[in-house]
Amino acid sequence: MKEYEIIVIGGGPSGITLAKNLGKKKAIAIIRPEDYSMIYCAMPYVIEGILPIEKTFKKDELVTGSGADLIRDEVVKVDFEAKKLFLKSGRELVYKTLIIATGGTPILPPIDGVDLPGVFTFKTQKDLSDILTYVKEKGVRNGVVIGAGAIGIELVQAFNETGLDAYLIDMADHILPNLVDADFAAPAQDAIKAKGIILHLNSKVSALKGGDFVNEIVLDSSEKISLKDGSVVVFSVGVKANVDLFRDTVLEIGPQGIVVDEKMRTNIPDVYAVGDCAQFKSAITGQLMPGKLATNAVPMARMLAKNLLGDDRSYKGFFNGAATKVEDFFVGGTGLTEGFLQKENIPYIKGEAELTTIFPVMPGAKKIKMKLLAEKGTLRILGGQVISGMPVTDKVDIITMAIEYGVNAKELAAFSYSAQPYQSFFPANNLLVACSEAILSQQD
Repeated sequence: MKEYEIIVIGGGPSGITLAKNLGKKKAIAIIRPEDYSMIYCAMPYVIEGILPIEKTFKKDELVTGSGADLIRDEVVKVDFEAKKLFLKSGRELVYKTLIIATGGTPILPPIDGVDLPGVFTFKTQKDLSDILTYVKEKGVRNGVVIGAGAIGIELVQAFNETGLDAYLIDMADHILPNLVDADFAAPAQDAIKAKGIILHLNSKVSALKGGDFVNEIVLDSSEKISLKDGSVVVFSVGVKANVDLFRDTVLEIGPQGIVVDEKMRTNIPDVYAVGDCAQFKSAITGQLMPGKLATNAVPMARMLAKNLLGDDRSYKGFFNGAATKVEDFFVGGTGLTEGFLQKENIPYIKGEAELTTIFPVMPGAKKIKMKLLAEKGTLRILGGQVISGMPVTDKVDIITMAIEYGVNAKELAAFSYSAQPYQSFFPANNLLVACSEAILSQQD
């Protein structure tokens, strides 16, 4: 029976981050049941044929090269009192500190027909491999994606690009509902419709029907989508914390995952949880908020690693900055949306501006539009959205920084920026400044 200073259950982004930060300084083991840790956000591009599947496999050396042990096995039982793990292979391990990083499991709604051939979720290497094999072997003609978030959008575009008749279904009234508001989604939504993707918004799937494959999708409106010549149906409606292993233990589990504090501590001494399996809050409102992104998992794990080495850091919470590509548009958002602010009755002021990505006189200039949302009264930035013909993650990250450090619109209006013909708009203006000035002009 081997003992480690630290054992991590899970080899995803959190597990790899912990290994890289602790592997040369602690006796640490990463337990991973999957063949590979995946670059999840690249998976749609394998479906599209842009990347071979091997390009989405993270190298084991990310763990083993750090000095950590990689154990290819599955934990089937945890004895928190004895500090012991029982593995599927029959091995037993003892830990001093346990970190739970079991990630998230794709949600498959409990409706009739989800067990039909050709129905999948989209999160793991197996999901990706199974979809590729099914489409190739069955020669299907229809690709249906349920869920219009970033992964769903990227996946339906992939189906469309490979020649399938592509359908996208979502309960919201616009695509990317958790990322941007309808006004910033509209150009991208029009673009995928123009490509021939069939949208069914304001629609909930109530049943799937068929035999050898799904040939009919029943919506809550009683509308029916008929599918001929075979179909692949993928649910991309989010993930839930993967915590079934701990259901009948003393570990405290909330509605969105394992309960942790700002240090990632659970209710059990020497037991921590990070990443998608952990429940946490919005850094803006303090309310519980979904935040199952690798860009949340990594800083959680990094903070915990530094603390286990003697530092004293805290995790602030989720801002959920993210971006995607929809046809020729790059779309990003961070913080709170107008929809959320309206739902929660939070008074706000909106500022918008549209410039170009480089000097408008230069070849290749594309439009870029930004929206900032500020709390009425304090004018602190609560959220922002960007859409452009060029990548927007740098703009999204700057807005996140403004939110994180409590910058208000008045301070942001004084933002000092750079300019260069091939890299920015004219020195006369800047998106952040222009949006902030628009907010200030609406003060009571």
